[in-house]
Amino acid sequence: MNRSPVSRPAALSLPPWLAHALRTQRGPVPWSAVTRGALAAGPLLLAGVLGGRVADGVVAAIAAMLAGINDRPGSRRASVRRLGVPALAGAVGLLVGTYTGVQLAAVSLTLLLTVLGLAAGGISAVGPVASAAGTQLLVTAAIDAGMPAAESGWERALAFLAGAGWLLLLRLALPTPGALAGDFRFDGEREAVADVYDAVAALLDAAGGDTATARRAALTAALDHAQDALAGPRLRRCASSAAERRLHAQYAAALPLAEAATALAWAGEPVTARASEGPRRLAAAVRGNTGTGPLPAPSRSAPALRALDDALLRAAEAFDRTESGEHRLLARRRSAKDAVRAALGTGGREYGMRVALCFGASAAVAQALHHTRWYGQHQHWYWLPATAVFLVKPDLGPLASRVLSRATGTVLGALVFAGLAALLPRPEGLIVLVAVCGALVPVATRNFGALTAVVTVLVLALVMVGGEPQASASRIGETLLACAIVLIVGHLPMPGERGGGVRARLAVAGRAAHAYLVHVLSESGDRAERWALRREAYRTLAEARTAIALAAAELPALARHTEGTDAVAAVLERLVDTTTACAVHLDDTGRLSPRQTRQLQQLLGELEQRPEWAGLPAAA
Repeated sequence: MNRSPVSRPAALSLPPWLAHALRTQRGPVPWSAVTRGALAAGPLLLAGVLGGRVADGVVAAIAAMLAGINDRPGSRRASVRRLGVPALAGAVGLLVGTYTGVQLAAVSLTLLLTVLGLAAGGISAVGPVASAAGTQLLVTAAIDAGMPAAESGWERALAFLAGAGWLLLLRLALPTPGALAGDFRFDGEREAVADVYDAVAALLDAAGGDTATARRAALTAALDHAQDALAGPRLRRCASSAAERRLHAQYAAALPLAEAATALAWAGEPVTARASEGPRRLAAAVRGNTGTGPLPAPSRSAPALRALDDALLRAAEAFDRTESGEHRLLARRRSAKDAVRAALGTGGREYGMRVALCFGASAAVAQALHHTRWYGQHQHWYWLPATAVFLVKPDLGPLASRVLSRATGTVLGALVFAGLAALLPRPEGLIVLVAVCGALVPVATRNFGALTAVVTVLVLALVMVGGEPQASASRIGETLLACAIVLIVGHLPMPGERGGGVRARLAVAGRAAHAYLVHVLSESGDRAERWALRREAYRTLAEARTAIALAAAELPALARHTEGTDAVAAVLERLVDTTTACAVHLDDTGRLSPRQTRQLQQLLGELEQRPEWAGLPAAA
């Protein structure tokens, strides 16, 4: 008996906001960060209990937990800013919360916290470190305003700085995997520079194929990471050792290679495998801190291939040189004026208003519930506004995704803690639980829901050691209430145009692309300036792309405000790619090819049709 073929059902396509909530970053377990997490919050809490300073131990452990959330892969030097600046902001928040929480009435306190939310929200638009600082400022202000303590504000602030400083000290002192094979001081920097050469090789392999665009984006990410790793804070203005100067020279040697590889990818023609062998050998030399040996020379049949060959020769000289001079790191050109412009611009204003409304409304509701004794035995009202701060952060994902992840993670964490609290001895068992959760934080950061569950268990254990009764049920209720507040505020109409953050980042990317194009067409001989402009153009485009992807994953009511921005970003990327190809061709021949001229005219014409998004001057 013949059977008719049965068609298989089409694969279910999840809504973008739900897919984002379920997405988990992949990669090896960061054992060094896990070790730091285990040695941070738990031991600090134990020291406070043994020394009879339980409250200070709890504050220090909270600071170590928040610093652990920001403890991401990278160099030691970059971690000083990434962990230190938010910790300073958190200490300021503790001072504000301590002295205003007991001195101001409910209405005055709510107004103050709303203004604080407006400022912190605007500051968060400056960049990732500023966003983390704004978050810690509001979270610690809410905790100290909603959980008064007998200790003075200065004492709590010092305990907070000590806790964050302890984790930072662990980050600077403990080795990371592979660090002992080379120079201990530059393990993160060395790996970041090596990744750049590997990304160049991958782009050369992908030239002429469908994955070339993705490989070029990966090269941009690798260059951004290496730039941040090398350009962190230092005690001296210049590199202080021969090893550091050599690493800077190796990074500088990668820039012309990246430029040539991008030009080859723009041409759309495959290159031989021999072309990528040289960058791979350079990557191995960086990781092993060794010489390069002979490098295979690519064909010199086209301007971009000749540029690649010349760049390999210069790189070999830089690697084999025993003593290197100073090299510009081509760090981001961000002044205080740029930071103020970002905070007060459309993106900063929009984000600031939403943070202010969410933080102020949640603080008002929490105080109302507190004064009506809704909490019962639970006398502290910090959880609701502190939860709202994390929920309103757009860099943690789309709004609906954040709400779903936060609600699910809190319910799971609270239920797990309720079961463990009934079984574990106090305070010994709870201290061990804090240490275990601290070790899990670096792994849990790969998914917002998982991070929420771990942090919920950790915080509930901390406050119980500090003398607060078990309150898992009320924490679940407060979290769901915060989710409702943020969802409502997130969909309220606001003055001005929606999508201000995306518009601002796309405009910055457009201006950077235009500055790069003008410099290349002027045929200036300053290649360092050209590479700095190229780096800024690609970096701002990557940031705009990230903001656009998050906005597109919102619910339709919010996503519609940024429709079409991905197409503008794609045109800007093609413009920067074409400009790079033009730069390489001008170096070789002194003139543009007809294809490059046509491409520039076409791309600029497309951007002139969307001037409100592209950020290019009308005369471009």
